Amino acid sequence: MNNTRTPVSAFPAAGLLRRLMAIFYDLFLLTAILFLATAIFSAIFNSGEALDKENPYTTLLSFYLTGIIFVYFGWFWTHGGQTLGMKTWKMKLISNTSQAISWKQVLIREITTIISLGLSFIWSIFDKQKRCWHDITSNTTLIDLRGAD
Repeated sequence: MNNTRTPVSAFPAAGLLRRLMAIFYDLFLLTAILFLATAIFSAIFNSGEALDKENPYTTLLSFYLTGIIFVYFGWFWTHGGQTLGMKTWKMKLISNTSQAISWKQVLIREITTIISLGLSFIWSIFDKQKRCWHDITSNTTLIDLRGAD
């Protein structure tokens, strides 16, 4: 399946349960990556010791980890439209314009997800096209690939 030219209407939209399962799956891998990133950060900036609230590097660590999360999802979405969780659950993120996902769409999608505080997923239950707010604002669709086999 071509990662840049999947028509939006070729597959049904992914439902809420599949989305949540893919997120859950991705969280396992992302947690391991964040543990490793924190260990590296701590080794460089704090001689391998844990950071406490008074440490001046704590804020920098927060931005660093946020950047890693952004790059994790962004890289997978811009390079094939699927995180490992999405591959496992047979879903793919595509642009509504049938182009490859852009980093601008990734940024809009992730900011909307953070601002919505999870309410976006509830919205998808009532949306006829099963879209979350981050799908709408980023002009993307999460499709279910189970029929592609």
